[in-house]
Amino acid sequence: MSRPRPLPENVVLEIPSDLGAIQRAVDLVLSRCETSAMESRRLRLNLRVGLSEALANAMLYGNRRDPRKRVRVEVTYHAEAIVACVTDEGDGFDPQGVPDPTMPETIERECGRGLFLMRQLLDEVVYNDLGNSVTLVLRSRSEGEEARQ
Repeated sequence: MSRPRPLPENVVLEIPSDLGAIQRAVDLVLSRCETSAMESRRLRLNLRVGLSEALANAMLYGNRRDPRKRVRVEVTYHAEAIVACVTDEGDGFDPQGVPDPTMPETIERECGRGLFLMRQLLDEVVYNDLGNSVTLVLRSRSEGEEARQ
């Protein structure tokens, strides 16, 4: 009987609204996932892209590129999922009001592409009522589910 791998400690980061900080933050979050049972392709692609988009949106739209404002990232590692919460210091927004970027009338616009990617790559994307904090959930998949992905 194999022993379960220990889960890494949770990660809490406060980063400046600087797009250059995104890769370092995402790399740190992913480096802690090495002991997780999660399939590495889903981590390398789905979590990396989803978390990067959430951070970029928080910096660009939430904090409006204000270098004095920070973005808080809280990641909790569970055996069955990784949960990342990204919170900016902005006024928030209504995610339901963002147009679908796959519709013919919006296909040329940049608005909404990041949200679309997060929703496609992650198992859950939930905003708080204010719209300045998003929780991203990436769940572990069984071997049969992995083969179908």
